[in-house]
Amino acid sequence: MKINRAIADRIVKRTMQIIPNSVNVMDSEGVIIASGDASRIGQRHTGAVLALRQDQAVEIDENLAKQWHYEAKAGINLPLHYLCSTVGVIGISGQPQEIRQYAQLVKMAAELIMQQAFELEQERWQRRYREEFVRALLKGTLSTAEIHEQAVFFEQNVAKPLSVILIKVNTPTAEKLQHLIDFFEHHFPTLLTAVISLDTIALLNNLSNDKSLIRNTLTKLAEPDISFKTVVGLSVENLSQTNISYQTARHTLNYAEQIQSRKRIIYFEDFKLPALLHSFSQSWEAKTLLVPFQALLNSDKKQVLLKSLRHYFFANCDLDHAAQKLFIHPNTLRYRLEKIEQITGLSLNNIEQKFVLYLGAVLS
Repeated sequence: MKINRAIADRIVKRTMQIIPNSVNVMDSEGVIIASGDASRIGQRHTGAVLALRQDQAVEIDENLAKQWHYEAKAGINLPLHYLCSTVGVIGISGQPQEIRQYAQLVKMAAELIMQQAFELEQERWQRRYREEFVRALLKGTLSTAEIHEQAVFFEQNVAKPLSVILIKVNTPTAEKLQHLIDFFEHHFPTLLTAVISLDTIALLNNLSNDKSLIRNTLTKLAEPDISFKTVVGLSVENLSQTNISYQTARHTLNYAEQIQSRKRIIYFEDFKLPALLHSFSQSWEAKTLLVPFQALLNSDKKQVLLKSLRHYFFANCDLDHAAQKLFIHPNTLRYRLEKIEQITGLSLNNIEQKFVLYLGAVLS
């Protein structure tokens, strides 16, 4: 690890708030990279070079400073250490006998600031690598060996059952997404999370085995300025099957939005068939099968008939219940269903033709 300008500036600013003396921070080459005297930045500090070479404190009094032609001012220079390595030097200007009493405290404060900065940087990189691991799992691009290797690195149980949870934020911002990530990382430190789009984050966890736990967790998260929809994918046996759970969650989310579901938490089991048939709906087989249904879509521009047919199937073909959901008289719904049969040439009394109508209703 190396001291950069930002860390050095922080050290100078913090220490000079405590002591009245000017402070310099030098890098591993003895060059001043931050100072209470901005004019000295970029100069090579003779005392720092000696401190680095000897790996010990170097005191410069007025006589020594004069002897060095004032290439270094009077003061004390102490090497800075991190993980048993010398990474720089901190210099405190002043007469050694006057500043010696708190020089070690200044050095300790500087090393703590440095350590905190390095650890934050390491945490940032680890978070980035974790997110890349999650995205690769979602895409299904890793081999079994790679999954095992990275799972061990991130202290994850490869054989643990899991579900992918997608959280899609309404009116998203970077701050809202970061708030969600921070919430889950704070409450569930071992949880694998990743931002997968401008409005969606993915969670890889076993919370889906307990629906009440998910609901309670998301209730804690609820804030007036952050609204979102949550979709829980299929529960799978291990990390290698993450992509399967992700696909089911994604297709479930797409279908829930298509039918304008108002549920805040949606489970794959709620829309299992349309979610599983999502890929099939794009195939030539599906297009061939649904040719009669296309006539309905072409003539029903306002989708009144399509909406009625969907509610009819959602009500398990209970005419009265579906009519109540649509706020219409059962006879009106009966008339609409008959019109659908006329347009498509498909009969609701024929099991195969009824199945085609059902597929058309859920896949169109």
